[in-house]
Parts: sequence; C-alpha cells; structure tokens
Amino acid sequence: MTFRDNHPSLDVSSAHLVATLFYKADTPHFFPHPDASPHSPADHLPSASLDSLKDGAVPTDKIDDYPLEPPTPGPNPLDHLYGSYISQSCLTDFFVTLTNIIPGLDEDTIASRRLQKDKFCRVVEVNFPLPSASNITLETLRRHEAVSRFEREWNVEAVFQADTIYRRYKRLAVFDMDSTLIQQEVIDEIASLIGVEDKVSAITAAAMNGELDFEASLRARCALLKGVPSSVWETLKPRITLNDGVPELIRALKRLGFKTAVLSGGFTPLAGWKAERLGLDYAFANHLVVSEDGKELTGELTGEIVHAQRKRQHVLEIAEKEGILLEQVVCVGDGANDLPMMGVAGLGVAFHAKPKVQMQAPARLNSKSMLDILYLFGISKEEQEDLLR
Repeated sequence: MTFRDNHPSLDVSSAHLVATLFYKADTPHFFPHPDASPHSPADHLPSASLDSLKDGAVPTDKIDDYPLEPPTPGPNPLDHLYGSYISQSCLTDFFVTLTNIIPGLDEDTIASRRLQKDKFCRVVEVNFPLPSASNITLETLRRHEAVSRFEREWNVEAVFQADTIYRRYKRLAVFDMDSTLIQQEVIDEIASLIGVEDKVSAITAAAMNGELDFEASLRARCALLKGVPSSVWETLKPRITLNDGVPELIRALKRLGFKTAVLSGGFTPLAGWKAERLGLDYAFANHLVVSEDGKELTGELTGEIVHAQRKRQHVLEIAEKEGILLEQVVCVGDGANDLPMMGVAGLGVAFHAKPKVQMQAPARLNSKSMLDILYLFGISKEEQEDLLR
C-alpha cells in the first residue's frame, strides 16, 4: 500500500462537498467591519510576544423547521432560554453565500441535515455538488472572504470537506497532547514548580504559534529545568486535566473500531501515563535525561525529538502499519508543530488552536467539547448518545 501527501478524495472536481456548521455557543454575535480581514475570526485570540522572549439531509423545502430569529449585535437574547442554534435565516444566507462563490451552483441542489433533533439545533450539515466546470477548491472555500464574513455575522464556524465515503468512515485518530487532549502545557507546569514559569511559558507560546523553531525552543526550555526532582511526574499527575469531551470521544472512537494515538512534543512519563488511562493504542513523546543517581532532571533530552516532521512521519508509519488509508485519518492539534501531520491526514482539525494555526489548518473547531469532532464524520447527536450508552 502506498501512502501519499495528496489525497484522491481531496480532488473535489465533479464531487460533492459538505460543510458542517457549528453555532459558537456562549460567544457574542457581532457584525464585521466592511474592511475586515478574511482571517479575522482568529484576530481576537492572544498571540505570543517575541519581545518577552528577547527579555528572557433536511431538504430546502423543509427549512421552516428552523427558528426564524435573525442575528443581533451582542449576546443572542434567546441563548439563555434555548441555547445556541442555527436559524432558518442563517442557513438561507449560507446557501446564498455558496451560490455567490461557486459559479453554476444551483441553490435547489443544496441540501441540509440537522445533526441534532432539538428544535434549536446548533450543528447542521450542508451538502452541495461542485459543478464540473468549477475551479473552486476546498482551500478556496476555507479561506474565502465571503465565508469568513458569513461566519462572523452569524456567529458560526464552517468546516468544509469532500463528501466521500472516507469522510464518513475514518479509522485512525491522532492527537497532540498538551492543550489538546489535556488543558495544560506540561513543561510550563514543571517550570511553575521552580519559579521559571514566565520564561518557559513565553518560549512555549512563541513555539506553538510558529514563531520559533520547535526543537530549538524545546531544548532551551528543558535546559531551564535542570535540577528538578525526577519525582516531578508524580507531583504533576493530579494537576493534569483532560479537555471537555475527551474521554467520551475516545470511548466513542474505540466503539467504532478506531485506532488511536497521541503524538506529544512533551514528555514520555506523562504522555504514556495519559495514553494508558485513555486506552490509546500508540504514544510517542520526548525523553528527558535523569541524573546518574536518578534524583534529578539534567535539563537534557535524549533520543528522537517529536517535532513537527516527526509527528507527520509517525502518522504515516502508524497508518501503514495498521493498513489504514490516509484519507481515513483525522489529526487533531493546537500548535504550529501539528500542521504537518494535519496536512497528510484526510482531516486535520485545529482545536482551540493558536491564531496562526487556525489560519493555516485544514479545519478549525472552537466548540466547548472535543466530542463535537464526531459531527465532522456526519454522526448525529442521537447516534453519539447511542455510542456512549
């Protein structure tokens, strides 16, 4: 079996596409400035400071099922009553947006499917054909200014994919660990124990945002950990918390027969421990050297560094070992060093990612729960509940 970086399923000429629309719960509605950048949805996210481093299917004829409320500036007045939802007007506007972007697309050929049976549904799947003569690509749709404007006006995120069998039947899920599976950056947690948190956190933020070389930044951060007791891993375990929806997502994936992996730019003692607790099939991370007497960390690393290209290579190797097509792989991460592995996967998801990563990743998702990734496979809320029983 041969594995490639370019996927046949991503050649979308004469194909059907799918857009999964997520209403962004608990975030305010706002109208964009006419001159807003197409990438401005990420503009409000914090970015790393380099200065600190220098210092150290529902058919369209049934659309009436959707609520009629239009967007309003500021918080949605119905959110406290019904939760977040995608309204009829929002969906209609999305259809219009698509027909304006894609020459020859007939609005009558666009169909939608609610992925929640709730009347006030917050996740909708929209399927549409791509005319054979069209030169529109997935990348065009993902980066298009009109799509970005639609997302800002209606407080939604749109994830575009080729609507193939491989989109619906993924078989391998690969995750970054720090700030993806777990809420913390482990190296920052270690640094906080010895009073160098500010220095280490600044380097971490810049590296994850793609402003510094990951391996060089990792070695620089590790050097600051010299002398930390080797028992630090046991000290840290009670501090490590999973992101919302992670245990449920892994349980659902395993019931669907997925292979699962964590590829961490962190360290083996915690990555291996967390992988075992979650029941993941593979775990790769970095090795910190311990002093000869076994009491302290030396601040040095040994063995291969799990940097961006190594993560990508691990994905290729695991997929080949398991006999899984790359089109059937989903990779989830939050940092710039996760982009290469996202690039070889059938679906790469930047989950609550750094600003520059959201702009470059194949898909971005900023919902409350990582369980929402199942919606990207077309799995409805009710089907998710069945998986988790």
